[in-house]
Amino acid sequence: MRRLLWFRRDLRVEDNPLLALGGKVLPIFIFDTRILRPLQPDDRRVSFIFSQVMRLKEELRKRGLDLKIFFGDPLEIFASLAKLGFDEVAASGDYDTYARERDRQVSHLISFRYLHDTYIFKPEEVVKPDGTPYLLFTPFYNRAKKLFTSEHMREYTAAEQQLFTTSYEGITQLQSAKVRLLPLQITSIGFNANSPDTTAPGEKLKHLAGHLNRYAHDRDYPALEATSALSADLRFGTISIRAVLRFLAEQKKRGIETEPLFRQLVFRDFYASLLYHFPHLATENFRYPFKGVVDKAAYDAFTLAKTGVPIVDAGIRELLETGKMHNRVRMVCASFFTKELLLPWQWGEAFFARHLLDYDAASNILSWQWSAGTGVDPQPYFRIFNPYLQAKKFDREARYIKHWLPELANVEARLLHDEHFLQTNTLADYPQPIVERKKALQRAKAYFARALGKDDESTDYGYERL
Repeated sequence: MRRLLWFRRDLRVEDNPLLALGGKVLPIFIFDTRILRPLQPDDRRVSFIFSQVMRLKEELRKRGLDLKIFFGDPLEIFASLAKLGFDEVAASGDYDTYARERDRQVSHLISFRYLHDTYIFKPEEVVKPDGTPYLLFTPFYNRAKKLFTSEHMREYTAAEQQLFTTSYEGITQLQSAKVRLLPLQITSIGFNANSPDTTAPGEKLKHLAGHLNRYAHDRDYPALEATSALSADLRFGTISIRAVLRFLAEQKKRGIETEPLFRQLVFRDFYASLLYHFPHLATENFRYPFKGVVDKAAYDAFTLAKTGVPIVDAGIRELLETGKMHNRVRMVCASFFTKELLLPWQWGEAFFARHLLDYDAASNILSWQWSAGTGVDPQPYFRIFNPYLQAKKFDREARYIKHWLPELANVEARLLHDEHFLQTNTLADYPQPIVERKKALQRAKAYFARALGKDDESTDYGYERL
């Protein structure tokens, strides 16, 4: 059996179902020009992926294998590879809209074997008794817990494999039937090198073990290093989801509370399931006719971290400088973007997509719809986070704010949570808030009332309670 092993969102040798397949193999990775074309040369994700691909190549070599790296359109590349007599291509499932259509077209060129790897459950596994997808997380979670078995944590071991003879040097560019061998460096594919976080996932698990008991509480506080820090690793498969589950199982045996993190991992599956079953959600609302208001000045202020709302600007500054943003702050920023500024959620989603190192289409898209009030929640349009109350509750001493906005280092923390102070005082090197919250919420309430055809605009939607 001659197999192409197509590495994609599984950039590792440990616990990889691809390497559990025997036979004569050609491991490959494709820098897909259709994905790369719209990206900026300094995109952190490409630099991170490139570094991980180089690490994967080295690890494969230690096992007597190697990784052939391509640059081009996958369809053209597989049309060429199909002529070499391979029996099939094996790859782990990738379930966003583009990936599914790409894989469908590749399957017309060569037999395609899908392997389950990226999520805990297969996309059709956690469904209602009638086979339809769950729209609410709690019943999805309850069903997932009942379905979860040790099989979902199984560890794959490598099989005996023989390397298919070919050249593994450089990057093979295939374009319009012309083949070029490019130097094995990131500039060959049109991108710049930067210094992405390459901390080994195993080290992150060790760190996580030290604070897992406090995870449920501490993860909401952005100044603390209390999250799992594994989102990018799970996104690109530098660690398997099963390895994380086995880690949690070991911690649970030691009496550590693991349910909160397990719940978050299942939430990741929930969003992936929704996008799988409802691919139109990538660009369209699930419910409620929210389109947003075109306001370039407000958009520019948001994306340049110049809204005058400290917790929002701190989050955007962190994103722009590191490619990361704390999850609690993501929710605050997205709520501010779609409710106070009334900007189209698609704009915000695209902005995050450009800058987040851990960008995952399902998680990002569904989270933005949740914030905008257009997603699968039954009545989410009244959910609006108060950024000042959120900052006061989760960053009381303004440690996170002052870290990312050093120009505010000498301002008392309590004043950075006080909208009236920020509106009525001029701070050096920091703008006043671009919106007055009370007026912004009145505008939002009126907007939603019109969009939903409600005559009574006096309804208390509980804006201040969040």
